[in-house]
Amino acid sequence: MHIDSIKNGIVIDHITAGKGMQIYKLLGLDKLDCSIAIIKNVHSRKLGKKDIIKVDSDISVDIAALGYIDPGVTVNIIKDGALVDKKNISLPERIENVIFCKNPRCITSTEQELTHIFRLTDKESKTYRCIYCETKAETK
Repeated sequence: MHIDSIKNGIVIDHITAGKGMQIYKLLGLDKLDCSIAIIKNVHSRKLGKKDIIKVDSDISVDIAALGYIDPGVTVNIIKDGALVDKKNISLPERIENVIFCKNPRCITSTEQELTHIFRLTDKESKTYRCIYCETKAETK
């Protein structure tokens, strides 16, 4: 299989195998009017298998959302066919509007325009809690 390189855009690499579509949907890549390649189950020496997403457009990426879904991914910025920046993504301390509080008594249930904010409370177990009511986020 041959996937062309991109001239200007981003490459999201080292995605855990099977999480490529979840990231595609989370980032809203389906709404873009450019070439996008989702490559699943690529052989990787480090991970065994991985997914890769190539976007042939210079877009901004929600780094916190990526870190929540799959810490360990890398985002490569490509300009004029060359790698100009590589960002290693880790678990974010805080995420906004990526997950939503399920507690019916939380203020976010009644105040619809309020931003859903979760903070990392336990790095070891990757536990996030709502900043308003302390409800634990459901596992992704």
